[in-house]
Amino acid sequence: MVLRLLALAGEEPLERLTPARARVRVRNDAQTFEGPKIEVARVEPITVSGADGPLGGRLYVPPQTAGGLSGSDAASGLLVFFHGGGFVVGDLESHDNVCRFLSRNAGIRVLAVDYRLAPEHRFPAAIDDALAAFRFTLEHAAELGAAADRIAVGGDSAGGNLAAGVARLTAAAGEPAPAFQLLFYPWVDLSRKRRSYQLFGDGFYLTESDLEWDKQHYVASPSDALDPRCSPALADDLAGVTPAYVVTAGFDPLRDEGEEYGARLHAAGARVVVRRHPGLIHGFVNTSQMGHSAREALLEAAGALRFALSSAAPVAIAPAETAR
Repeated sequence: MVLRLLALAGEEPLERLTPARARVRVRNDAQTFEGPKIEVARVEPITVSGADGPLGGRLYVPPQTAGGLSGSDAASGLLVFFHGGGFVVGDLESHDNVCRFLSRNAGIRVLAVDYRLAPEHRFPAAIDDALAAFRFTLEHAAELGAAADRIAVGGDSAGGNLAAGVARLTAAAGEPAPAFQLLFYPWVDLSRKRRSYQLFGDGFYLTESDLEWDKQHYVASPSDALDPRCSPALADDLAGVTPAYVVTAGFDPLRDEGEEYGARLHAAGARVVVRRHPGLIHGFVNTSQMGHSAREALLEAAGALRFALSSAAPVAIAPAETAR
């Protein structure tokens, strides 16, 4: 239905738009398809430390939980969320209802980060901001109402890339790492295309030309795409990386690389579930109010997040192959 509505709207291909016009379109599309605002206890504007100065952010506090505690009554788990948009578009508004959904249904706080976008700020600005924002969250966990040992990272598409990068880079550096990573159809390899590009590169919302447009704005040279900070899937070693829940969509050009990344995490010893939703398309997290399929997929992810951050104990999740 979403694809048919977009076709009827006659929107111009992304490659014909300037980044400024593309940002307006994506924000408008998100507002069109997100549905009614999901209620949480409160949403607070917050300033987060980025790699090169302050960044905007929003803190979502969940309503009262089944255990009788509201987000303001006790330290809770917290998800640092990085929005998708190919590193070029997307913002706090485009993913507002996504964050509300996860906060309410996982019973945790969510801190959305407005990291710097390309082409004004090319690679590695986004991953540098993501790392800085995660470190800020750890340092200010008590002020944010969160338990420092129950802080996760997550995001969709490009935001999934950043969340994966934060989890990998902190583990590699031996510094405090996220307790969990929640990756929605992550774009984890900008260096090459897999079979799913050929199968779903046109006609399923996100197109191959969209990804090329994003990449041209994000990387300054082809060699940037070979840097594991840009393409986490190219990292030589994923040992010690935090547990992960990797969500893919069946009709998505990024499907195969997300599933490969989950398999690599599992092979490196990480606890991981790779969950494919065969009937969905890229961007489904923004359509949870429009039908049952996307909503059920998000509810599953929220359940995994709730479980993962339910205590400081190690997460016990089934190996990847049992989830396929």
